[in-house]
Amino acid sequence: MGSHRKGDAGVRPAAGAPCGTARPSRAEPPRPGATGRDRYFDTLRAVALIRVVTYHTFGWPWCALLFPSMGVMFALAGTLMARSLERPALKVLRGRLRRLLPPFWFWGVFVVLAMLIHGWMPGRQIVYWIVPLGDPPGSAWGEQAWEILWYLRTYLWFVLLSPALLWIFRKAPVPVLLLSLTPILVLAFAWSGPDDRFGSALWDLSTYLCCWILGFAHRDGVLQRMRPALVPALSCAALGYGAWYAFSHGADFGTYDLDENPLAQAFWSAGFVLLLMWAKAYFRIDFAWLARFRRLDRTVTVFNARAVTIYLWHEIALILAVPLIDRFWNVPAFATYLPLDSEWFMFGVGWLLIAVFVLLCGWVEDIAARKKPRLVP
Repeated sequence: MGSHRKGDAGVRPAAGAPCGTARPSRAEPPRPGATGRDRYFDTLRAVALIRVVTYHTFGWPWCALLFPSMGVMFALAGTLMARSLERPALKVLRGRLRRLLPPFWFWGVFVVLAMLIHGWMPGRQIVYWIVPLGDPPGSAWGEQAWEILWYLRTYLWFVLLSPALLWIFRKAPVPVLLLSLTPILVLAFAWSGPDDRFGSALWDLSTYLCCWILGFAHRDGVLQRMRPALVPALSCAALGYGAWYAFSHGADFGTYDLDENPLAQAFWSAGFVLLLMWAKAYFRIDFAWLARFRRLDRTVTVFNARAVTIYLWHEIALILAVPLIDRFWNVPAFATYLPLDSEWFMFGVGWLLIAVFVLLCGWVEDIAARKKPRLVP
């Protein structure tokens, strides 16, 4: 079922919510022409990336319950896409592809060459390493590195579909928001889709569709106009159903991990994202206070400016951490005084290697964004 294989990076989307009788909102809907960074959203993205690396290090099944990273990231991307589409769609699509593909190509050169050296020979599907509209092929040896590409593939499809999705959403915001959970329900209970690259993409798109649409809803002020009492009820309903389905079907999937259960992930992420997006607008949350903590503010800035680099290279960093720590055992002082057999130690080494990759490879994101290359943004 496609996305079941992922070791997260967070996964799956969300609950719709009717507007009900319009009540004056405490926050004005975002201005279409507003520009500048939103530190609340920037912080959510940074937390999502940290949670992804944590999950891939420890494999804790409760991570997605604590913070559904990918549902949050797709919602944030949906909001930014809705804002960008105030400009001509073709120009926006070109810009999104330009910012996504060069870092992917740069990373892919190393991964593909490594797999070729280890005996892998690709077929015609190698084209997906150029434009990942389907899952790029890879060897079992390199699976831990390339399996995360489902996110880039799903994001790319959402970007390409966004002009049409946003047009449909603005014709009937509430019905579209409510119906955005229908595809995952169909796949879970009626038709599981084809067992190929198309089926895998279909599951992921269906899982995260509601989160992406919730991003639209936030941008257009739909969530802000909802009755305050209605939001917690809808959010709790979605969270409750997602949690119930995850635990009641844990035996079917071998775990209650949401990353293995698309339907549970979709509803849990829905309720989580709905509350985060609504609270941001209703309570005017902007996290402007971050500016008072320069190092923390700087860290959030780096995470956002190097989000693609961190996501692509973090698994390779964790892979390299293992043989590196093995070498530490040969140093008596390290073997005596360092917790070399601790996963927390590997977590720390992994982040050090991620920082190295950010310094060595992050400049590709600057070039893709037509900015002057910098070691640290």
